[in-house]
Amino acid sequence: MGVEEKLQRFVLPRAGEPRDVRMLYLIESSHNTERATWSDRNSVTISAGNELSFLTYFNAFPASYWRRWSQLDTVILKVEISGTARVDVYRSKIDGARIAVEGQVVSDGTAKFELSLAPFEDGGWLWFDLTAETDATIVEAGWYAPHAPKAQILPDGTQVGPFEPRVTVGIPTFNRPTDAVAALEALASDPEVDAVIDTVIMPDQGNKHPADEPGYAAATAHFGKRFFEFRQGNLGGSGGYSRIMYEALGGSDGTGAAGAKKSPYILYMDDDIAIEPDSILRALQIARYAKTPILVGGQMLNLQERSHLHTMGEVINRADFMWTSAPHVHYDHDFAEFPLSERNPWHEKSSVDLHRRIDAEFNGWWMCMIPRVVAEEIGQPLPLFIKWDDAEYGLRAGKHGYRTATWPGVAIWHMAWSDKDDAIDWQAYFHLRNRLIVAAMHHEGGVEGIILSMRKATIKHLICQEYSTVAIQNEAMKDFLAGPDQLFDILESSLPRIAAIRKNYSDAVVLPTAAELPKPSGLPQGVPIKFVGGRFMQARKAAWMAKGLLHSLRKEDKQHHEVPQANLAPIEARWFSLSRLDGATVTTADGRGVVYRKRDLAKAKELLAESWRLQKEVAEKFADLQHQYRNAIPNLTTKQAWSQIFDADAAADTHK
Repeated sequence: MGVEEKLQRFVLPRAGEPRDVRMLYLIESSHNTERATWSDRNSVTISAGNELSFLTYFNAFPASYWRRWSQLDTVILKVEISGTARVDVYRSKIDGARIAVEGQVVSDGTAKFELSLAPFEDGGWLWFDLTAETDATIVEAGWYAPHAPKAQILPDGTQVGPFEPRVTVGIPTFNRPTDAVAALEALASDPEVDAVIDTVIMPDQGNKHPADEPGYAAATAHFGKRFFEFRQGNLGGSGGYSRIMYEALGGSDGTGAAGAKKSPYILYMDDDIAIEPDSILRALQIARYAKTPILVGGQMLNLQERSHLHTMGEVINRADFMWTSAPHVHYDHDFAEFPLSERNPWHEKSSVDLHRRIDAEFNGWWMCMIPRVVAEEIGQPLPLFIKWDDAEYGLRAGKHGYRTATWPGVAIWHMAWSDKDDAIDWQAYFHLRNRLIVAAMHHEGGVEGIILSMRKATIKHLICQEYSTVAIQNEAMKDFLAGPDQLFDILESSLPRIAAIRKNYSDAVVLPTAAELPKPSGLPQGVPIKFVGGRFMQARKAAWMAKGLLHSLRKEDKQHHEVPQANLAPIEARWFSLSRLDGATVTTADGRGVVYRKRDLAKAKELLAESWRLQKEVAEKFADLQHQYRNAIPNLTTKQAWSQIFDADAAADTHK
């Protein structure tokens, strides 16, 4: 049978975790007389007669993913028991139906099952449940491969590997010193994780340095000569992640000290996350056992609602070239309310679709493992500052034959997008500019759908009095039309320029509180602030749209620029309300302040005319720009091109 290698550890919640978070790890029967107890994260004790199920996010085995992407035909489950207990193994079908596989009673010994992956073509998990006959302890458990990894087949048919379980971890940081140190401490906290880390690379792009944070000295001392910090100007996420790849590959000439270990894998992680450390070990084994090299993506759990899986796989909608959830993905799934065992097919938040295998096109760089062979072949990230760099890299890798797999049970906790204003704040510039750039490089359809979606967005922003958003989106189109040659030149200067533009618009100026302004005069009669569905929903929306457009075309009443008509929460600041108002405050998504939106007909007309002119120009020149941007990819993604940015950055300062 050969050497067995662990693929996935049995893992328990940290001490003190609330019930909803524990549901990600284990489910205790409602008939249990006592709660299970554990003193470490890999063993658990239950009393006689009690039951535990491990059909959970972190302890079930996503068999359909292993069947699709790995070299394995079978997987081994081993459960070591102290005391007497029955171990029952189950699998699920694509519809979540439970199928009993095997079971046995164990007394002070190890239950071992070799399980076929054949039934998992489209979906399904494997897991085990435990019934204690006496007081019993799971001493250790895990999912194993029956043999060591084999060589992998490259898209051109040649073989590479097998590779050792070693990784370089890269964490770019910008003015989050506490988070950055916490990320380093998390990496160091697990001996098995620590053992596979060759190198830790941290590009520091801010003016609040992790090095000044308590705990930094101890965290970096733990890694010793494995830790490298690179200080540089604010080059955004793409500049931080590109620096990681650049250094992991040895710099411009391949001899840089941070790349001396030549790790087979490069792991990207955000600084503002919480991680389940076993996710790193799992991602590494997934990458090593893949049939052909793949990018392994970690899924995103919601940092503020930690039992919620925010996203589990994304694709690009080719109709408008906008990222969206993959088919059968439901954003923000709550495992505490709807565990994997919940099968109600009629409930919109049912867990049924979580038993499907979800195929993604790219993965966010909150956690993504990239094989060295892929990085060496397809090059560096694009100089996009922020947004779309991860999507473009996944699309580019896919064109070279290297797919992305977003893997259940490999995850980090990150703030959900719903808690940010990034669709309307300064990031709106990068959203649109980079979307157009990536579309020019990778979109194979017509441009009509992209233009139509841009026009709809422009109208929505204007009737919602988001004038700063339209203004910087116009800048985004201008910079896209300027072509690829200036992308490195504006890498560091775009953000200050966009920030300066936004200062001219009241909807971009955050006030501490609406209490600083006069009391609202009141909503006009008939203005809705809550969406109501029902059988007449479409007719109601049409009426609201007509009234909103009519009001938006009238001269504004400027008294409401001094006295707001309403103080609106984000959930109330919708097109059907704002389109009927001349002035209102809107609370920011994080709840820390408000902006004062003031309707200005002349300004709206000016922005609309410029936006439509630029959209027309984008449509007319798109085919030519596709040619320019595609030809530029090799020059934009070389280590040599990036070395000029890093070397020219006066703030760069290496600490080892």
